[in-house]
Amino acid sequence: MTASVTMIGRSIRLSRRNFDLVIMAIVLPVLMMALFVYVFGGAISTSVQSYVDYVVPGILVLCTGYGATSTAMSVTDDVQKGVVDRFRSMPISGFSVLTGHVVASVARNALATSAVVLVAVLMGFRPAATVGEWVLAMGLLLLYVLALSWLAAAFGVIARTVESASLLGFFMLFIPYLSSAFVPVATMPPWLRAVSEHQPITPVIETVRALLNGQPVTSGWLALAWSGGLLVVAFGWATWLFGRISRR
Repeated sequence: MTASVTMIGRSIRLSRRNFDLVIMAIVLPVLMMALFVYVFGGAISTSVQSYVDYVVPGILVLCTGYGATSTAMSVTDDVQKGVVDRFRSMPISGFSVLTGHVVASVARNALATSAVVLVAVLMGFRPAATVGEWVLAMGLLLLYVLALSWLAAAFGVIARTVESASLLGFFMLFIPYLSSAFVPVATMPPWLRAVSEHQPITPVIETVRALLNGQPVTSGWLALAWSGGLLVVAFGWATWLFGRISRR
């Protein structure tokens, strides 16, 4: 635990020093939200709610992709610069090194999420959620962020360069566009609708959207199953990969 706390402090300090990365993690989701609300929002109909209320949950999930990409890059940077080799000579576990990167990712995502919600309110976002529903929505987002951050850490371990790590993170940014983040699934062609309905991001977005807008939750257990399962697999894969390079 002491080693993990130390590594968490190290990763957070690195994030503070790389301030431009933190700014981009906040600015890009906000710009995306402004683009969809003000440019495309007038042409997209969700039938039962304003478009800003519809799109905000999708943007919140999209934030996690930006944060996860930086996690993969940070892990790769440690591996390629020999920092991991230095840690191997110390009496600490590899788990603590990855934990530092993951917790720093969660902290960055929490900051980005707060900024997106604040700007969304200025744009007209009016959630109907109770305090309990807010807690449930944020809890689900936290679980999903943890899962995606551990997956990014695994990508960071296997990537050969920082540039390739950022390329692996591209897939995390692309998948939300094939979900119900920006348009209702019912408006998609049948083949694309099947892809959108059977991927992990759509249940997460639909559950967060239902909670924030005071609607019935129909995919909560599915969202928990996807996020929890992804977390278990990603955590096991990341620690196994890191253990392999630590034994070289």
